[in-house]
Amino acid sequence: MTELQQSRPESVTVRALNLSDLPQVLAIERRSFATPWSVAMFVLEMSKPSGISLAAIRHGRLAGYVICSRYDNAFHIMDIAVDPGDRRSGVASALLAAIIARAGDDASYTLEVRLSNSGAIALYERYGFRGVGRRPRYYADNGEDAMIMWRTTGRPWEGA
Repeated sequence: MTELQQSRPESVTVRALNLSDLPQVLAIERRSFATPWSVAMFVLEMSKPSGISLAAIRHGRLAGYVICSRYDNAFHIMDIAVDPGDRRSGVASALLAAIIARAGDDASYTLEVRLSNSGAIALYERYGFRGVGRRPRYYADNGEDAMIMWRTTGRPWEGA
């Protein structure tokens, strides 16, 4: 077990995300984002054979999910969300640790995050992601810029 897996809270388990989970996923998506994904977007991403789609279960119910697509030589974390009532309880950490465990510690990962989302940025930094640029006016709801983050080396959180 890696250090990140060992730190996963016992109350959170991670499993494959299934199409039958979509009603709960859509509800969390709508509570989490001003411009939520459609059901078609989830089905498209979940159907990619090289992608990874995971569900976090806490107290017997779906508390969060992550959708990760493989592009050439990097994994792109497309969508990650935690139900508002389950935030700050280790759900996002469990999902990130599980993605890294499945895709590989030495794989490269990228994602975009709102510049105003300091909590998410801090979480990603704990997992070795670093800001490398911006996508101007990336978010359609308010025109906010996105920070582009990459994680490109194995175990960067050690000694950080």
